[in-house]
Amino acid sequence: MSSYQKRSKDDLARRVAQDIHDGAYVNLGIGQPTLVANHIPEGREVILQSENGILGMGPAPAAGHEDYDLINAGKQPVTLLPGGAYFHHADSFAMMRGGHLDICVLGAFQVSATGDLANWSTGEPGAIPAVGGAMDLAIGAKQTWVMMDLLTKQGASKVVQQCTYPLTGVGCVKRIYTDLCTLACTPTGLQLIDMVPGLTLPELEQLVGLPIRPAA
Repeated sequence: MSSYQKRSKDDLARRVAQDIHDGAYVNLGIGQPTLVANHIPEGREVILQSENGILGMGPAPAAGHEDYDLINAGKQPVTLLPGGAYFHHADSFAMMRGGHLDICVLGAFQVSATGDLANWSTGEPGAIPAVGGAMDLAIGAKQTWVMMDLLTKQGASKVVQQCTYPLTGVGCVKRIYTDLCTLACTPTGLQLIDMVPGLTLPELEQLVGLPIRPAA
């Protein structure tokens, strides 16, 4: 087995931010995706939307400068850039469902090789179903990207041939950004975009348990 180092959560957020184009309208889901706001490249205009009714979010506030009346959908304090606005969440959902977002970045429990997304419930007994706005985002955004660890704490791949958890959306995920690699979901399966230095494609395929086409 070759030697390689996983991306940290900030490294992963930076990798996602790198691919967001100038002028994009983007929703960042609860959890890891919120870190992307802190790593937008300098000089690149990215308009961040939150489903609770914010447009023009900035990075997280400095310690001691939090305003808990200004929070994202995950109840984390955020900042508002000049020109930003907040509004009723019904208008926010109309924006999400109406195809006005270029990209949404979501976490996931599982993603299938063809882009099915399961990110709201593991179906475990006692779990509280809370799909929130994920299904609206997954289908409404022009591109849905997933940001997650490649493996569970038990070492199983979260990228699977077919999701076993309840689905959020079918065939909606275009890219999967993980701590070990970036993958494209296509109608014919997975394609490699990049992976961490030192990791080989055969090793990655062994971890995932699925065939992965080389990078184009």
